[in-house]
Amino acid sequence: MTSTVIDIGQPPIRRHSALLRSLRGSLKGSEYTWALAFLVPYIAVFFTFVVYPALYGLWLGSEPSLYTELYSDPIYQSTIVNTLLFLGVGVNLKMFGALLLSGFFMRPGWWVKGLLMIFVLPWAVPALPEFISIHWMLNGEWGLLNNVFYDLFNVDGPSWLNEHWLALGSAIYSHIWKWMPFWTIILLAGRMSIPTEIRDAAKVDGATGIRSFIYISFPLLANLYLICTLLSTIFTLGDFNSVTFVTGGGPANSTHVLATLGIRDAFELAQPRLGVAAVMSALPVMIPLVIILMRKLKTAEVQL
Repeated sequence: MTSTVIDIGQPPIRRHSALLRSLRGSLKGSEYTWALAFLVPYIAVFFTFVVYPALYGLWLGSEPSLYTELYSDPIYQSTIVNTLLFLGVGVNLKMFGALLLSGFFMRPGWWVKGLLMIFVLPWAVPALPEFISIHWMLNGEWGLLNNVFYDLFNVDGPSWLNEHWLALGSAIYSHIWKWMPFWTIILLAGRMSIPTEIRDAAKVDGATGIRSFIYISFPLLANLYLICTLLSTIFTLGDFNSVTFVTGGGPANSTHVLATLGIRDAFELAQPRLGVAAVMSALPVMIPLVIILMRKLKTAEVQL
């Protein structure tokens, strides 16, 4: 069987036309033009502000010598410990407290709703004035907290921001105080979505109080609680506000987490590549969390 030049050139043309038809779908003429007009800006913004910064950051932190320099730095070693403590203590206390408080705010009464509005204020107010207020409240010489100790008990309070563990604990507390209301609202919405028929049936069977929480509320909220915990861990890993504005990384750079150490190296030490490498060293923790989160969300979608 002989083939002509025209026959040989047809398959690429057909494939090209099939691709265009699949992209067009059922759109024709001006509809296709308007679709492109709306789609192209979004694609441009996505590549400009998402793809390019991510690739540029990977390129900045791609030199192996940067990580050798990081691992030999004692400040970086203490930063790893601080980050793990910040995640372990901050996320678990925050989420467990949010779970318990979501049950409290399920109680009827106008005063409960009023308390909920007040409770949400720390999350609703911008972070900068809040953390700066906490910083000055914990000042060892003229801070509000130590003045209260002296006026009530005639004792001098500790130097909250001049000791490593007290300063790190203050930063963790500030983070919990700021973000616990948000997760409480999420879990409260999850509790409110539980059908009342299930609660009424549980009451008839004698499952009230703590038994209702163990056998009814928590099993139904377990999937939501796990997803919120994964999201909170990812958000907390990138949080730098509470450490930056409460402790400033002090005393003597002993309360840095990876996010604030990256800012210090990039801007204060004028070593942007080292700062990016410090932040990218969190990827071995971040990537598995994202993968688990995506799989959990996929499983939840199938269950729904």
